[in-house]
Amino acid sequence: MDSIQLDDSWKNILTDIFQSQQMQHLKEFLRNEKNASRVILPHSSLWFNALNSTPLDQVKVVILGQDPYPTPGHAHGLCFSVLPDVKPIPKSLINIYKELQNDLGISNQSGHLQCWAEQGVLLLNSVLTVSSGQANSHQGKGWEYFTDTIIEKLNEQSRPIVFILWGNYAQKKGAIIDSQKHYVLKSPHPSPLSAYRGFFGSKPFSKTNEFLHSNGQSIIDWHT
Repeated sequence: MDSIQLDDSWKNILTDIFQSQQMQHLKEFLRNEKNASRVILPHSSLWFNALNSTPLDQVKVVILGQDPYPTPGHAHGLCFSVLPDVKPIPKSLINIYKELQNDLGISNQSGHLQCWAEQGVLLLNSVLTVSSGQANSHQGKGWEYFTDTIIEKLNEQSRPIVFILWGNYAQKKGAIIDSQKHYVLKSPHPSPLSAYRGFFGSKPFSKTNEFLHSNGQSIIDWHT
């Protein structure tokens, strides 16, 4: 556990998880991938970037994604986000920005969402790694258990948190969230295949800020 670079607020509640059978299987899988000379994305220093960028006591909003971009130079540990200067911006993020423009009149050019994370938006993928060029290749290897635990810990927080669940995958993963305590926003996924089925017009950004303001918390500046 000492070798894992993880913010103390998260490390304090996740220590036991790293000793679990699921995480030991994940560790073995990742070691075998590395031994087979497969490139794992993002770099290991960024696997826990979402948690390190948004400490537990600072989480105000959670956006759930699925797994990292499999294109080298894109993923950096935050769901939907890409590293600075990546062009073109991924299609789902383009649609997120279209909704942001329609919702709050904000026009973003960079796909780098680090500034959202540093304001209290936990950009959490369900699976934290992927093999280069092989989408979904690390699903079912143990990361889901780890991130399910994170959601459980967030659900236990006494303060209200906004959970933004885009698409069936995120909504199933977030099924345990207590909607009587927290604010749960659900809509179709922003991917080109589903954005027109209700993602556009869902106004998640203004709804989030209205909720934060009404609960005495600072709102999110959604500019990048």
